[in-house]
Amino acid sequence: MEEVIAQRYIKALRETMDTSSIENVSILFNALAVEFQNESFLNIMENPYVESTTKESILLDAVKSASSDKLNNFISLLVENSRIGIIPAISTELSKAISYQNNSFVGKVLSDSTIDDATLKSLSEGISKKMSAEIKLEFFNSDFNGIKVEVDDLGIEVSLSKSRISDQLVEHILKAI
Repeated sequence: MEEVIAQRYIKALRETMDTSSIENVSILFNALAVEFQNESFLNIMENPYVESTTKESILLDAVKSASSDKLNNFISLLVENSRIGIIPAISTELSKAISYQNNSFVGKVLSDSTIDDATLKSLSEGISKKMSAEIKLEFFNSDFNGIKVEVDDLGIEVSLSKSRISDQLVEHILKAI
């Protein structure tokens, strides 16, 4: 539900700001979203006994480096409509919107074994060619017995499991006998 509300606010931002301003706002909202993971910050923002003007002041201080009246008005609007809690969703949806606009996406490669940079680059180039988009892959070590490539924004997930391949090989041999 938050994503739908966030998209409406993002639509308003996109109508009033140019592309570079939106990218700068995205950086600020990413920083704010990180703060929402801080328990003490979250307690202040969700506390009904803390005045909304105090919450607004904290948020405006966090984005004052942008020196943007539009952004300040946007933050004030969020506070006024009691929508402070959707700032992380706005950050996520804004990043997605910028990715689609630039046709550039970030994905993950998950595996229990280490994958070198040359392989990551090769995978990135292959998927980029298939999807007609620029895709950058980052490696994450996990307990997945094989290799899994995910690009969430495009809905792509490709996986090769060592155990599944060996099971299918045994099944194929048994069918041949």
